[in-house]
Amino acid sequence: MASQLHLYNTLTRSKEVFEALAPPRVGMYVCGPTVYNYVHLGNCRTFISFDLVYRYLTHLGYKVRYVRNITDAGHLENDADVGEDKISKKARLEEVEPMEIVQRYATNFREVMALFNAFPPSIEPTATGHIVEQIQMVKTILEADLAYEVNGSVYFDVAKYSETNHYGKLSGRVLDDLISSDQRDDESRELDGQGEKRNSADFALWKKASPTHIMRWDSPWGIGFPGWHLECSVMSTKYLGEQFDIHGGGMDLQFPHHECEVAQNVASSGVDPVRYWMHGNMLTMNGTRMAKSKGNFVLPLDLFSGNNALLSKGFSPMVVRFFMMQAHYRSTLDFSNEALLSAEKGFHRLMESQATLEKLNPSKESTFDVADLKEKCYAALNDDLNTPVMIAHLFDGVKFINSVKDGKASITSGDLAQLKQLYQGMLMDVLGLKVEAAAEADDDLVEGLMSTILDLRQQAKSNKDWTTADKIRDSLNALNIVVKDGKEGAEWERKS
Repeated sequence: MASQLHLYNTLTRSKEVFEALAPPRVGMYVCGPTVYNYVHLGNCRTFISFDLVYRYLTHLGYKVRYVRNITDAGHLENDADVGEDKISKKARLEEVEPMEIVQRYATNFREVMALFNAFPPSIEPTATGHIVEQIQMVKTILEADLAYEVNGSVYFDVAKYSETNHYGKLSGRVLDDLISSDQRDDESRELDGQGEKRNSADFALWKKASPTHIMRWDSPWGIGFPGWHLECSVMSTKYLGEQFDIHGGGMDLQFPHHECEVAQNVASSGVDPVRYWMHGNMLTMNGTRMAKSKGNFVLPLDLFSGNNALLSKGFSPMVVRFFMMQAHYRSTLDFSNEALLSAEKGFHRLMESQATLEKLNPSKESTFDVADLKEKCYAALNDDLNTPVMIAHLFDGVKFINSVKDGKASITSGDLAQLKQLYQGMLMDVLGLKVEAAAEADDDLVEGLMSTILDLRQQAKSNKDWTTADKIRDSLNALNIVVKDGKEGAEWERKS
């Protein structure tokens, strides 16, 4: 086995050896979707990235409790303490109940993630299912004198907290800069109660509900609703404890959402909640972050069907997943038709090599160091889950697999068993790829058709009808299918 797993920790801005708090158990919390619309491809990248983390930890033998929430209340427009609740707004516009919106888009989210072959989390809690616990955490923070109540709303006192703690240590923000840059004029600060705050960096733990606010609950401070940041502090603590191993999410959540989570947890329990903070980077389109607010997003189902002006065709969920795995989770990834076409070729080449492995015949010696390939693959994954490097090593192995098939290289039965296990583990277990049902059916059809065609060609050759035999070979070659004649008959393969 290669070196220990190293993960990049946003908190320390460095790669660190991963050491679980209570091995072999690992607690991982990932901020889930706000379910007010269909999940777009940019959202999916984050959740596929953390599916990779979950899969690899499990592959290494850890028992992972994976908690990913559903935000169904408290997330206001512009990710701030002002404006309308995103779900309530959608419900008002469609003239339905908010929970109808939640049900529709939460179902869509789960269906899409299943198509991407992402494992469901161990626990999927909702904000509305934990109102009691959120009220209790607000009480605890008030008792610690790190929050204050004004006119039915409760705000976290960032300045008071910063007297003994570092607000900004996760995001690198400086409190004085935050206060000075966020100052608003008196008129705008009066909107939605913003003038109630002691300073602009303070954030809502509980907000008083206006008469038109649909989603509202009773509390010691009056009728209101929880702040967006509060739910994740509450649910991560409830299901993983006051301190746990990994907290993940998109890079856009680092501030203010995750910074506020840290402050809330420290204020309520006195300990830093997370050992390793992990943030996935954005999916971009023409260099701009893909987002609903920017209007430059692609819905997964449109991508699968090809129903998008940017696409020349539809792409299967596994091709799209492989496209994402070709970039490091902390790197930006630009979406384009050309990139997906390239990913499709690579995906099929890898999956064909998996099928070829099953047909190889072992020899008395190996001309390839399988143990070295295995070491390189694990070394790449242990280096902060470097999937692009790991995939490159797998393609090196594909060259050898094809050489064995062509009789230009050899492999022992023991090495062949190891190679099969390696490709199964890397492709299926870790990267989460699979042979899709349609592809399996197509492969069976192609195999049958090619067998018939090669039989017809062999009959032509037996009858010395060289014109027909050559025409069949040339026609297949025009379709990127190469026919190779050997002692045991003809074989065929697709051009790479």
